[in-house]
Amino acid sequence: MTLFEIDNVRKTFTNGEVKEEILKGINLSLREGEITALVGASGSGKSTLLTIAAGLQPTTEGQVLFEGKNMTNMSAEQVRQVRASKFGFVFQFAHLVPFLTVEEQLMLMLDVSETKLKKHEQTEEVNRILKLVGMDHRKNAYPSSLSGGEKQRVAIARAIIHKPKVLFADEPTASLDSKRSKEVMLLIRDLTKTLNITTLMVTHDEEMLAYADHIVKMSDGLILQNTN
Repeated sequence: MTLFEIDNVRKTFTNGEVKEEILKGINLSLREGEITALVGASGSGKSTLLTIAAGLQPTTEGQVLFEGKNMTNMSAEQVRQVRASKFGFVFQFAHLVPFLTVEEQLMLMLDVSETKLKKHEQTEEVNRILKLVGMDHRKNAYPSSLSGGEKQRVAIARAIIHKPKVLFADEPTASLDSKRSKEVMLLIRDLTKTLNITTLMVTHDEEMLAYADHIVKMSDGLILQNTN
């Protein structure tokens, strides 16, 4: 099932009298239970495309349809609600709160995403997700005692704790060594399939493309190749 439709999206930035077109008419469909990887040189527009799809910045032209609804026409508050309830985010660095334990990181996310779970239900859900990502044995640990790979696993758990429809991953393995990068990508792939999530990932590491269902190569604001 197609969850996202990116329709003729253009993005132009203006600096004084100079206009720079970053995206030049992008068309892309994203389906449930699949990973789409955006790859390309720095400045190709892949991160801009991800942030537009995630509702973090507006289009200049074109539209983004999510679950059949046009996000381009939504108010800022409506887009915020979609992000909070339907989207999860993983970045290059885990950005964990240093004074919260692993368990508390996920509890905080449940509060922020405004889930209606009771306290005991929150605890049960946190334990379930931590077991799913292989971090249940570290739930009382603080970020300072975690390895890079463990931090990213917690970041992924935090991103999916509220059961999002879409996972946006911006260079999720860039700060990890080869072994841990593969472990994290295996986890993202397994979660995408198990939870039927739509994952849109930006990466510069071509080894990570082996874990994607679709590879979209970008250059100079255009899609050069869309490979299944």
